[in-house]
Formats: sequence, structure tokens, C-alpha cells
Amino acid sequence: MIKEENRFVSSNILEGMTSISALLGAQDAGVNDRMITEILFDKAKKAKKSREYAFLAHKCAEKNIKLTLTDAEALTKICIGNTHGGIVALCGERTLPSPSRNNLPSNGFLCLLEGIEDPYNFGYALRSLYAAGCDGILLGERNWMSAAGVVARASAGASESMPIWTGNTEDAISLLKEMGYRIVCAGIRDSVGLYDADLKKPLLLVVGGEKRGISADMLSKADQIVRIDYGREFRGSLSAASAATVMAFEILRQNS
Repeated sequence: MIKEENRFVSSNILEGMTSISALLGAQDAGVNDRMITEILFDKAKKAKKSREYAFLAHKCAEKNIKLTLTDAEALTKICIGNTHGGIVALCGERTLPSPSRNNLPSNGFLCLLEGIEDPYNFGYALRSLYAAGCDGILLGERNWMSAAGVVARASAGASESMPIWTGNTEDAISLLKEMGYRIVCAGIRDSVGLYDADLKKPLLLVVGGEKRGISADMLSKADQIVRIDYGREFRGSLSAASAATVMAFEILRQNS
């Protein structure tokens, strides 16, 4: 139960090879400035995971990162999850810039995630958005990136691999409108069906959490509200991750 509660605690510990290799790749690409101070590797897994160890040893030498052999018990004490596979990175903070004309793509597919109440759901949404070619994520000043380790695991490293901007979302939307972006919100009232919507770039997709949804103020700024039609009568909402997945891949289809 303690580990379950810890998912809501701020943590810059990346667990598992997928999350760590995503961060290393994002560093090389200039997408992410999060520093790794030390990588811990379970010595009992060194022979079985010799390829991973060799890769990390090379990267650590290249980037002047400390690489330490340790044991499973030590890793379990510092990890929230149980899927680290014997490889953990101790990291610093990541700089999340404010959106500006200088750092936003001129003809992109961006997504604003609003009101998601669980870091896993947030991470699953990022995973799908990344896979569908989303060019970056806009977040409010309060967001789940403080729980970087949990989000990285849930997103299969996508949270570390893609550009993310934070700041006042109203200002960001005003800026994007000035840049020619259309604002499309996922919703029901006054909506058009997903497959009848114009989802050509430049586009900002806004997806809300299943409990609170998208704020009325945000909906008032939408150029279009788009719904996902169900295959049967169902009063429930899709999870934010499911809604983001369906809509993001339709955006990919329309822009391919």
C-alpha cells in the first residue's frame, strides 16, 4: 500500500532500461536537459543483461555518469514499481520551458492534457500521443511531471522523449491561435463526430480527465468540439488515455 501511495510523490528516479534509454536518447537529441547523476545496476543481472550493461557503461563514460553495481534489495528500497529489471537511474530536474513563438512548431500537432488525476493515466496518454506523432505536450503549471519516474514507466519513456511546455494555458492558447493553430476539444455538447471533423495541422488537441473533463472556459476557446461515437448505448466516459489514443491516430491519418 505504501508503494501505491508513493506514485503521487515527486520522484526523479527512472526505473528500467526503457525509461533510461529514452532519456539518454532525448539528451542526445537536445529534447531533454534532465541530468543523470548515477545509474545503479543489479550485479546479479550483469551477465544476463550484458548488452544493456555494455551500452550503459559506454554512455556513462561518454557523459561522465557514475555507474554502480548494487543488489536487488538496495534497488527495491528506492523504487516505487517492481518492473525496473535491475536498472535504475538517479536523476535531476528537467527544465520545462514556457511556450513561445521561438520554441513551438509552426505547423504541428500539439496536445493539451487537462485535469488528469492519475499519473499512470497521464503516462498512458503520453505513450499513445508519442506513437501517433504528436509534436509536443502543453501542460498547466500543476502537472504530473513531478512524478517523473512513474510517468516515464507508464509512458514507456515517451514522457522523457517528447517536447513538453508548461505555463498559463490561456496564454498558450492565445499564442497558438495567433500562430494559426485551430483548437479542438474532446467533448459532447455542440460536437461533431470524430470522423467528420477537420483535423488538419496546425492543431492543438485538448483532452480532459474522465472525472472533471475539460473546463467550461477551455471549451469556450475551442474552434471545434469533437466527440468519439460509441458502438452501443454507454453513459460512461473513456479514460483520458483511451480518448487521446483514438483521436491522435485519426489526426495522424488525416495528416498522412
